[in-house]
Amino acid sequence: MCVYAVFALVGAGVGWLVDFLADWLVALPWAPLQGPAELVASLPALALTAAGAGAGLVLGLVAQHEQLVVRLSDDRVVLTSKGREREFPRDAVAAVFRDGKQLVLLGRDGGELARQECDLDTARVADAFTEHGYVWADADPHQDEFRRWVPDTPGRPEGANALLKARQELLEKKGPSDGDVRELRGELARLGVVVRDEKRRQYWRTFQKTGPAAE
Repeated sequence: MCVYAVFALVGAGVGWLVDFLADWLVALPWAPLQGPAELVASLPALALTAAGAGAGLVLGLVAQHEQLVVRLSDDRVVLTSKGREREFPRDAVAAVFRDGKQLVLLGRDGGELARQECDLDTARVADAFTEHGYVWADADPHQDEFRRWVPDTPGRPEGANALLKARQELLEKKGPSDGDVRELRGELARLGVVVRDEKRRQYWRTFQKTGPAAE
């Protein structure tokens, strides 16, 4: 609720500022954008402030929808983001760590149960997990196993190279689809391949898959 109030207040401030600037421009005959400024200045100041507050509230709702929410108990982890909820039983989670801006849940078989963007404070997240008895790692326990992906090099399960190639093409686009990139990560996990990205470059490792695939 506090997030919504902040966005609404900021939006209201922007609306007030727009009204102030419009009045100032109208008072300067030589200033550009006289037409739009006169139109805005003709509107009631309260209406602009209210419109700004409404726009801020909408932005707050969008931000809340996009943000990762982590709910913890002694027997399960629940991750909610973009209206999608995923639940993981305690005994399936071997460790949890932060990889850059992403929160990663590591499975017992060495695969990743989840890898999601997380804007939450790292120290607070770490404390919350450890308080509930989960293992928090300061770094990926398997980070030395990753190798940079190069097309057609051996050592990957059958079909993995084609998926990595398709995923690389998505990463190199100016506006890659997060959904498609995430879906291909899940397909690779089903083959026993973990992949992570660094500046549009892919790094991979294999694991002996025994549990559900990450997404």
